[in-house]
Amino acid sequence: MSGYLRTAVLLAAMTAIFVGVGFVIGGQQGMVIAFLVACGMNVFAWWNSDRVVLGMHNAQPIGPADAPRLFAMTEALAARAGLPMPALYVIHEDQPNAFATGRSPDRAAVAVNTGLLDLMPEREVAGVIAHELAHIRNRDTLIMTITATIAGAIGMLAQFGFLFGSRNSEGRQNPFGPIGAILLVVLAPIAAMIVQMAISRSREYEADRVGAEIAGDAEGLANALMRLEGYKQGRVNEAAEANPASAHVFIINPLSGLRMDGLFSTHPSTANRVAALQALAGRIGPPPGGGGMAAPPRRMPQSGPARPSVQPGPWSDSGGRRNPWG
Repeated sequence: MSGYLRTAVLLAAMTAIFVGVGFVIGGQQGMVIAFLVACGMNVFAWWNSDRVVLGMHNAQPIGPADAPRLFAMTEALAARAGLPMPALYVIHEDQPNAFATGRSPDRAAVAVNTGLLDLMPEREVAGVIAHELAHIRNRDTLIMTITATIAGAIGMLAQFGFLFGSRNSEGRQNPFGPIGAILLVVLAPIAAMIVQMAISRSREYEADRVGAEIAGDAEGLANALMRLEGYKQGRVNEAAEANPASAHVFIINPLSGLRMDGLFSTHPSTANRVAALQALAGRIGPPPGGGGMAAPPRRMPQSGPARPSVQPGPWSDSGGRRNPWG
């Protein structure tokens, strides 16, 4: 089943949960009210989501003069993807990671952690950027807003259930009785959350596939995912830990202790993603023009994942961070 079809099936399942709970708990009127309120809340959040998430992580905008090689790489990949050049941001975090945001390709932004630029070879950074561009091209922000709208409506219907007890908003007796209504109120939001997480995981697999095609290099993205997972250990992303609701936007789950492809995880296991990319590698030809990125990949230090000593640069701070892409 393709990623798009899987997403459609999951969205249909969440819609079915909403319709079923709506009729049982809130009746037709309660269902409509809950849906409209949830839509209003999520449209507001979607319209401002880029500024909110970038602000959560103290992302700073950078221009071509700050990182010309990074800009040239992103511009080339965006052209391959048929996208306008996104705004670029940098986040001062040692944990290598990245995310994309924005309500449309014309308002998109890609944010990268300084750890990604300090530690990763260019070939693998290209894979990460391509993955984020795939999210933009696939309009995953819109998809996740729709799922959040339906999940929020289900939660509001649950609140109606507690208020109205065993009778719905039209005065009819709940066919499941008071105990059944309580169970439905408790279990329905959990079911919606499970489906929502499954949609998020499905979008990650699809962004991996499309990103590999954009970069023309599935192996590079697979290597990047493995390196990101390894470098995550021992590097706490303070902003992500303080705002766990934003964890799903990152290419790798930035939170500590959530490495399994579990029921409530927003990300598939890295091993599963790497396996899917490795199966795809043989079917992807070279990128347009027959070449890779303009510069060859940098080698990782042989001693392990420790960050090499650096000198202060254009976005340096008291920790001695530098810009290796100038």
